[in-house]
Amino acid sequence: MLFAEENVDIAVIEAGLGGARDATNVICSSGLAASVITTIGEEHLSALGGSLESIARAKSGIIKHGRPLVLGGPFLPHIEQILRGKAFSMFSPVLSASDPGNRSIIKGLSRFNDKPCQSCDILIQVEREFQLSIELFDVNLCMLGTHQLQNAVTATCTALCLGNQGWRISDRSIRAGLECTYLPGRSQFLTYKEAEALGLPGATILLDGAHTKESAKALSDTVTLAFPEARLTVVVAMASDKDHLAFAKEILLGRKVEAIFLTEVNIGGDNIRTTSALTLRNIWIQACREVGINVLEEGNWEAEESEDKTIVLVEKSLQISMRQGCQILRARRRTQSGIIVVTGSLHIVSSVLGSLQG
Repeated sequence: MLFAEENVDIAVIEAGLGGARDATNVICSSGLAASVITTIGEEHLSALGGSLESIARAKSGIIKHGRPLVLGGPFLPHIEQILRGKAFSMFSPVLSASDPGNRSIIKGLSRFNDKPCQSCDILIQVEREFQLSIELFDVNLCMLGTHQLQNAVTATCTALCLGNQGWRISDRSIRAGLECTYLPGRSQFLTYKEAEALGLPGATILLDGAHTKESAKALSDTVTLAFPEARLTVVVAMASDKDHLAFAKEILLGRKVEAIFLTEVNIGGDNIRTTSALTLRNIWIQACREVGINVLEEGNWEAEESEDKTIVLVEKSLQISMRQGCQILRARRRTQSGIIVVTGSLHIVSSVLGSLQG
């Protein structure tokens, strides 16, 4: 109704849970320009059948008869086969952002408006089922990471698909759309002014609402890309229905984490779905041990003998967690830079952003 009232040219509608049985999946073929499936991960596993295969079948429910399917990926071969099989049965042509003819690369990082951005080349050449191509050089993406570059390629493929249906979308417009895209709480580095407003002048603060194993890996890869040598303090709050151990291990692998603060925020307006900070503490200690990290659970973290141990603390206050994390980084960082990473849920991210708005 809202889209109709606003008289939009194109409505982008995201399926909330899976696809086939989601309330948004009411659009018929005649009203659909394209279906887009970006990735297949383990989120909402129990609600969608308990396996990646069942999730793929659920998501394939948004494919409509005769309408194009845009795939993001890359997918596991048998998962892509499920999606392509459903498209074939629906007589839907497939355009894949992961086709061998498409090339994309991150060329380097710079700063724009006091925030990092990545310069990328995106080259798409499609010859199967569609005849589409575009070459975009030196595209400045505000959203960082290889996963965000893949999202940009997927969006570009979707725009080309629309152009193939008669929509007038120039290469210049596609570039402008990619460069202007910004999603708060996803790989969001706060400005120095925002850090100062939080009482943390000079701190580098990264907000990311990652809450799955896959998004935790993407977050870790993004930090490595932007700050290869950085040491981290991680502030975490999570909902109760997530794979906390897998999430923790992805964050810890390959990174030097100085301290982990486990805290709590309201999830969906209350604390019923919030995982207690004490429960998270036990899980993160387990994750540290499983990946071979020495843990300091209590005691004097300023003592010289604790320097090589990762501090794990429970702190109910998000603001205190960030400030103590900053203190630990400044005491320990030596010559390397340090980053405060706030993650685990979009709700903890929104709490930080809300405090900036007064």
